[in-house]
Amino acid sequence: TPMTLMVLAIRLYDTGLRDDAVFWFYAAKDRYATLAGVADMRAPSLAQVEDATRNFATLAGPVINGYAFCNLANQQKIAARALQWTIDNPYQAVMLPQIPALPGDRTQNRDRALAQLRDAAAKERAYLADPANAAKFKAQRRENGADARYCW
Repeated sequence: TPMTLMVLAIRLYDTGLRDDAVFWFYAAKDRYATLAGVADMRAPSLAQVEDATRNFATLAGPVINGYAFCNLANQQKIAARALQWTIDNPYQAVMLPQIPALPGDRTQNRDRALAQLRDAAAKERAYLADPANAAKFKAQRRENGADARYCW
């Protein structure tokens, strides 16, 4: 589940395996995006899933991303690997009939969610590939102390 992957990411970060933590954090976020693209997250039976995943992301996201963006090339490589893992390992639970679903075909909805993830990744890559954007991003990190906090 996305929640299990988030917990794994947090534990890996705590043990110093920070690149592995980034990978599993991104895989959890991507897997959750596919879940939300298929399942009706407003259904009472899924409310705890949405709440827990959001809370994990809110708790761990700033720290894990704080580290991940210490090295833009490495962050992009890990993000691409996590997205590919999500594509190669579809979240089969979203196809179970007992999971409340959004209208439409579940497979098509999952594929649409994956396409949206690919598009978002491409936009991030393009943004960070622009030297001016990368320089601005790095300057903001230095100014807000992110490098000092996470890049050790």
